[in-house]
Amino acid sequence: MKMKIITLLSLIAFLVNSSATAGDAKKLAQTGMKFLQVSLDAKMAGMGDATTALDNLGVSGLFSNPASIARQTNFIEATTGQIRWIADINYYAGGITIAPENGNYGVIGLSFMFVNYGDFIGTIRNNQGYVETGIFNPNAYAFGITYAKALNDKFSIGGSVKYALQNLTAGIVNISDVDITKTNYKPNSLVFDFGVLYHTGIQSLDFAAYVKNFSKDIQLERSQEKFQLPLTFRVGFAYNLSDMLELDKNDYSIQLAFDSVVPRDNVEEVDLGVEFKFMNSLAIRGGYLSGKDEYSVTGGIGFTQSYAGYSIGVDYAYIPWTVFADVHKFSIHFGI
Repeated sequence: MKMKIITLLSLIAFLVNSSATAGDAKKLAQTGMKFLQVSLDAKMAGMGDATTALDNLGVSGLFSNPASIARQTNFIEATTGQIRWIADINYYAGGITIAPENGNYGVIGLSFMFVNYGDFIGTIRNNQGYVETGIFNPNAYAFGITYAKALNDKFSIGGSVKYALQNLTAGIVNISDVDITKTNYKPNSLVFDFGVLYHTGIQSLDFAAYVKNFSKDIQLERSQEKFQLPLTFRVGFAYNLSDMLELDKNDYSIQLAFDSVVPRDNVEEVDLGVEFKFMNSLAIRGGYLSGKDEYSVTGGIGFTQSYAGYSIGVDYAYIPWTVFADVHKFSIHFGI
């Protein structure tokens, strides 16, 4: 049975990897709706996004591998957070997961994200030079529903359906001496994520595969060409070093994570992450990402406290950039 599952996961990895890379060798940085590619949770970011095979993310799994929420122990978990991104761009995200009957019927999740790109001054060129057309504020958002199920004590699956829209606001398509013709550009699409997670049975070693942002091609109103979404395929391994060191995980946990990433619009990369957790409360995180020109290391910290059946956690991630201002990510988690 174990070999059949491993063979199935390997086949999925091969097929998706082939579809993600076929014909795209000359299409680097040529996808749209890039906001769907930004990691939204501070814990994930602090570990260098190497969280595909982590089985203890809870509600954070809505923004990672959806299969990772299948073994949620709390009845309800919720999260909200903010990202202070580059160029004064702000991301806001949140989600909630519900595990009725201790997850015997699976776990259901709802998620949202909103992106505010800030204010811009519109200009057009005419016979007199450049003329301002006013302030415009592009934005984007996505709403999703997720379902995950632990099929047995080793194998979990999960999938998400999201509706994503990018509001590029009104664009000028025709200029005359007496009139300006505008049209709104709002590309939108249904977007699908799906993943699997497998406990190998070798201590805490887990394996997972995850496909993110699978969608049809999108065509703008007046464009003759279509563009693709940032489809990404990830394969990951996770292992808690406390098993090898024979440490009590309730006292000291040393979580290691490795992801191999194949994005549609960029070169392949490797993500590495580590989390040191003390007394199931204080966590210190670090990560490394290869293949990135603008940043390569991440760091973070988190604190979780449980009391009388309730839990609350606060996470922070710091990403130093080489060109733009450094990125800060904040998340708050609740559990009942």
